[in-house]
Amino acid sequence: MTLDDDPLGPLDPNFAAAFTRDVRRPPCQLYLISPLDVTGGFADRLARALDAGPVAAFQFRVKDMDQHTAAKLAEPLQRICADREVAFIVNDSISLAKRLGADGVHLGQEDGDAREARDVLGPTVQIGVTCHDSRHLAMEAGEAGADYVAFGAFYPTATKETKHRPEPVVLSWWSALFELPCVAIGGITPANAAPLVKAGADFLAVSGAVWNGDEAAAIKAFAELLG
Repeated sequence: MTLDDDPLGPLDPNFAAAFTRDVRRPPCQLYLISPLDVTGGFADRLARALDAGPVAAFQFRVKDMDQHTAAKLAEPLQRICADREVAFIVNDSISLAKRLGADGVHLGQEDGDAREARDVLGPTVQIGVTCHDSRHLAMEAGEAGADYVAFGAFYPTATKETKHRPEPVVLSWWSALFELPCVAIGGITPANAAPLVKAGADFLAVSGAVWNGDEAAAIKAFAELLG
């Protein structure tokens, strides 16, 4: 099965029109993802962003780097998050999350299994899983013990190469059937985020919209949207 072949078949587009967010679900929150380069003055930019408005979680996402170097870069950023009670999530690496004592780990489909992460990291760590556009993968992640599932990319993005483009209705379907939070990711900006919030996203994962310009202004714009 390819990731595009969701065995559940296509979703009824009318599902979105009929969807109303359950009032018992917390309001949609912001999930901030780092740029790949977190050297230089990035720590100051992160502090500025987190001080500009509410952010629920920060994901540390670096590539092609040995764990010692990654840990050294992560530590000051982790302190900035801890001081502001923002969850610090490590992308891709269960072992780096353990080494840092991170609040969570985010796994792609090739980065290990939620069960393995739970065994290594313990019961309180947040585990997220990328599910692209597949409801089947999302249900599998939930059954494996994930704390949240991520769908995307909803919009074109330069942050990473994407092959999957779900419709917002997948968020409505998930929110109507499951309590587990869902994250919307991919090219999200303050200008295009509203349909994803309306569709039922519990978190908006954003990166370029914040770091490609004035980070404080971007966080404030998201805060206004999420109210």
